[in-house]
Formats: sequence, structure tokens, C-alpha cells
Amino acid sequence: MLTISFVVAVYRNAGTIIPTYEQIKHLFSDALTSFKYEVIFVDDGSDDNSLAEILQIRELDSNVKALSFARNFGQLAAITAGLKYATGDAVVNVSADLQDPIKLVSEMVSHWQKGSDLVVCHRTQRSDPFSARLFSRIAYGILKWSIPKLPAGGFDFVLMSRGVLKTLNEIEVRNRFFQADLLWASYRTTFIPYTRLARTIGKSQFGFLKKIKLFLDAFLDASYLPIRAISCLGLFTSAAGFIYAIAVAISRLLHDTPFVGYAPLMIVSLIVGGLNLTMLGIVGEYIWRIYDEVRKKPSYLIQSEYL
Repeated sequence: MLTISFVVAVYRNAGTIIPTYEQIKHLFSDALTSFKYEVIFVDDGSDDNSLAEILQIRELDSNVKALSFARNFGQLAAITAGLKYATGDAVVNVSADLQDPIKLVSEMVSHWQKGSDLVVCHRTQRSDPFSARLFSRIAYGILKWSIPKLPAGGFDFVLMSRGVLKTLNEIEVRNRFFQADLLWASYRTTFIPYTRLARTIGKSQFGFLKKIKLFLDAFLDASYLPIRAISCLGLFTSAAGFIYAIAVAISRLLHDTPFVGYAPLMIVSLIVGGLNLTMLGIVGEYIWRIYDEVRKKPSYLIQSEYL
């Protein structure tokens, strides 16, 4: 009998953990009776009753495993840890906030059995605030330039084969864009559109600053576009300055036109200075990430294992 593993990253999700587990368990007593299941909860340093709820479930079900981090390391670290402990023939990454419809897993498993090694449930509609939806639309619109296969609404709810999982676990990068790595590691991907459900319990712990960090990781990790853009912008600025200098020289020689005023000089200086600082910042981001990788610090510290 084949086993489907579920990796559930948890951070301050007390109140939604037990319903998430119950939905998974119901699925295997209804639509997926010919499969076994494994659920791996990864507590990302929660300061509420999340771990207590997980251990309560584990006492009643030996198919449930748990990892507890020493402190908060972020959602990506929790997912990465859970994937390394997953033993199933296929692995589903699902959130613990009840916004991903668990019933879709039966359709995902069906596509996997037909040969897909990655099944992506991508969000076509979401019940998030307007500001969150606007930021998401702009961010994913930019990322589409470098990752053409990336769905417009992004995704987290996925099923991957054992082969894709093995490839992912071999990628040892701290500041990675998980979705791009998934798409790169698969050779046959199926996309399922769905509407992300409204959050009914608790509030999102993925704030604006974390979204900015995710966008930077995606933008810098998944493409050479930033460095290439710096080169093109530098060439364009130099060419524009050179052409302008020639135009000023010709005007001076032919028409004796004086070059007066500090405003043009200030404008050019501010533009060039701003571009230099921006480009230096992008290069600095790359240098920091290289240094961060060379240090080989672990992405997370596991305090307790309940296997």
C-alpha cells in the first residue's frame, strides 16, 4: 500500500491544527482508502499551544510525527525540515491555517498516479485584503519574467513525487525560492486552479516584511536578471551621458551656447548617484548571500523530535 506524506509547517496555529489533521484523516477514510498516510507537523518555535495540540494528536495516532524548532526560523525552514523526514511515496505540502482545501488532495493523487511528478494547486482567487492581493500581483508579475512557468497567483499547496523530493533535499541553499526549485526539479507538472479559502481562525503570521524577504529571495535566487539589468542600466547611463556631452560640446562650438546653472548638474548627479547606490545594494545582496552560504550555518535547529 502506497503512503502519502503531509508536511505541515506550524507557527502560532493553535485552534487550526486539530481541524487540519481531522480533514486529512477523513480524506483517507473516504476518497483515498487504498492509501496510507503520514503527517509531519513542524512547529516553528510557536509561543502558543500549537505544540501541545500536535502532541495530543500524536498520542492518538501513530501516523503523526512532529518536529519542534528551538526558535522561529521561518516557514521555508519548517517546510525544508519536514521534507527531509518525509518517508511517503508522494509528499503534500499544506498549510495549517485551513485555507487550502484538503479535499483537493484526492485529485492531486490522481494526477500523480497518471504520471505527473509535481502537482501544483495555484491560487486563482484569494480572500485576502486588497493590499495583500495587490502586492502579490505585482510581485508575481515581476517574477514571471525570470520564471515563466510560475503561476500568476503563486502556490504553496503541492504534491511531489519521491524523485522530486530527493532532488529538493539535495539542494542545500539557505536563501532559496522554494517554488522555483520545485518547478526546476520536476519534468512533468500539472496545474490545478483553486480558490484559496478565507481564514476563519487566527490571523496570518506572514507579514509585509516577510513578504518583502520572500520577494527578494525569489528575485535574486531564481534568475540572473538583476545582475544583467545592472549591466544594461550602466551601459545605458554611460551612453546617455556620452551623447549628452557630445551635444553640449557641439552646441558650444557651433552656437557659442553657454552651459549655465547648477540644476542640470544636480539632476544628473542625483540620478547617477541613486543608480550607483541601487546597483551597489543589489551587488551587496549577492555578496551577503554568498557569504551566508559559505558559513554553512544550519537553516534551523531542532529542539525535539517526536517520531
